[in-house]
Amino acid sequence: MNLTLLSAYILSVLMLLLTPGPVVALVTGTAARHGYRKAFATVVGTNGASLVLIAFAALMLAGVVSLKSIYLYVLGTVGSIFIGYMAVQGLIGLSKTETAIDEELPAPVIQSSGGFFRGFMTGISNPKDILFFVSFFPQFITVTRDFGSSIMTLSLVWIFFDFSVLTLYILAVRRWVPAKHSKKFELASSIFLLGVAFCGVIYNVGEIISSLNAPV
Repeated sequence: MNLTLLSAYILSVLMLLLTPGPVVALVTGTAARHGYRKAFATVVGTNGASLVLIAFAALMLAGVVSLKSIYLYVLGTVGSIFIGYMAVQGLIGLSKTETAIDEELPAPVIQSSGGFFRGFMTGISNPKDILFFVSFFPQFITVTRDFGSSIMTLSLVWIFFDFSVLTLYILAVRRWVPAKHSKKFELASSIFLLGVAFCGVIYNVGEIISSLNAPV
């Protein structure tokens, strides 16, 4: 095993996971508002999405599938739109809850944020993760001399650190964010998701246009 390359991979994974993004925003917002159970279900969903992306990267490396760069930007655009949609849904849900409280009406039945499905969809459509697994992940495939062993090693390392880092985020939010501020925290998370989605759409659409205008 190439320990130097493995160490570089671990450092890259940690930097990616510690950098705030759609997954962190969703998990922390869910933890603040809905508690441990829903937050950990979200983490399981995001890990499932990561495994799908790793499998796709492995198929690309094995030569089973190929993906042009323009398709990568299209995936990033679609993912950004979906993340924006979820952010808007979250903001609408918070708005309805505040209206019901102000007018002393029964709390509306609103689909809560987070959960396995939303975690999976956020992870699979996260432009940051798509770029990492399609473009950056292949650079570490020689961590062992066997292709299958390398994929297994890199996958286990990702799952371990992904679950560990997100668990720390959940514990930190539940420990230091008072219950009375949970709605504000979820509001901030939804706004952050909306901002990420907007920037993602602008960037990926710009790259698509550049690719279409590039000389053949």
